[in-house]
Amino acid sequence: MKTNKSNKLFSKAKTKIPGGVNSPVRAFKSVGLDPRFIKKAKGAYLWDVDGNKYIDYIGSWGPMILGHAQPDILHAITETAKSGTSFGAPTELEVKMAELVCKLVPSIEMVRMVNSGTEATMSAIRLARAYTGRDVIIKFDGCYHGHGDSFLIKAGSGAETLGIPDSPGVPKTLGGLTLTARYNDIGSVERLVRGSRFEVAAIIVEPIVGNMGCIPPKPGFLEGLRSICDKHGIVFIMDEVMTGFRVALGGAQRLYNIKPDLATLGKIIGGGLPVGAYGGKKEIMQMVAPSGPMYQAGTLSGNPLAMAAGYTLLSLLSNNKSIYKILEQTSSWLEDGIKENLKKLGFGYQLNRVGSMFTLFFTEQNVVDADSARTSDTKQFAKYFAKMLNREIYLPPSQFEAAFISTAHNEREIELTLKANLQSLKHS
Repeated sequence: MKTNKSNKLFSKAKTKIPGGVNSPVRAFKSVGLDPRFIKKAKGAYLWDVDGNKYIDYIGSWGPMILGHAQPDILHAITETAKSGTSFGAPTELEVKMAELVCKLVPSIEMVRMVNSGTEATMSAIRLARAYTGRDVIIKFDGCYHGHGDSFLIKAGSGAETLGIPDSPGVPKTLGGLTLTARYNDIGSVERLVRGSRFEVAAIIVEPIVGNMGCIPPKPGFLEGLRSICDKHGIVFIMDEVMTGFRVALGGAQRLYNIKPDLATLGKIIGGGLPVGAYGGKKEIMQMVAPSGPMYQAGTLSGNPLAMAAGYTLLSLLSNNKSIYKILEQTSSWLEDGIKENLKKLGFGYQLNRVGSMFTLFFTEQNVVDADSARTSDTKQFAKYFAKMLNREIYLPPSQFEAAFISTAHNEREIELTLKANLQSLKHS
């Protein structure tokens, strides 16, 4: 497999872009390789600048639920662009998009569009603090909510501790305002709340974790968080940037029938264009300027191209209820095939899946939280990743990221993937 053009581009990029990439995971650093520079995509496939063709299981990290370059979405973008790409003023598309999101997401009565998932989670935390008059937030070890300062806090000596900054540039004082609990352990949350119940503004969680690999909630975990928040007047935030419309129409909150106070969205609601959103109870959302005193703004928020793409995709999903059934069937087929391959080879590796999100963990432990995910053999995963890439299967270049399936993945793609999986496991 030729990589000359990608290698040259990466060398050139490193002279002008930090690390040669505009988002760290793209650098392939954790798998010990240089990244492939992508030229185009269609359906379930990517092509790099060297002409290599891959079956894609990243899908731009989730939004390509109907595959790349979906014709209706492309048409919506190009037709909208004919009237201009940005106005810095309200448009009818923003209203239509807001109405559709409020209709489809159970918890959202009002919504504010932003430009990224990070903007959405940062804004939701600020709003929760404004609404409650409290400063402390509780997050979970291994969950990722973007690169806002409040979220780049790692656990201290144990998972249930005050945090310390995980990145230079994050003020140490924020560590005292961010508490870290253990995912899927409601007891760890209860202990933190007992110690700081009059100070906790919000509990924020990925309802299905995607950023330490795919980890579903244990039965009762999300219900427990909802109960704690109700009891202590804490704002319950579900970060559905990844899961929103990926695992069900309306997101994980519809799948598990749990309503948060606020939810953050991204990925799919932009149809592949940069977009995010936060929304929830009207009582809380009316605190956002200009309705209320909590300030948040963005010149490109509600950009017409993103609204056109997102509205088209959400309309397609809501008008064709068989899409999620197709995704479940395809994903189940892939899951069963990988598990059969593991059995043939005598490996006890763990495969977690919820809907069209999945991760193969290179550990024999059940993966239910960050600690169990960290038992994975990352060196073995890196070997497997390289073997799969050479067999033209493009997986997330990290053991701790979820992979995604689209409706464009058909029988041929799954069969080729399972064949590559068997050979790569055997020789990695």
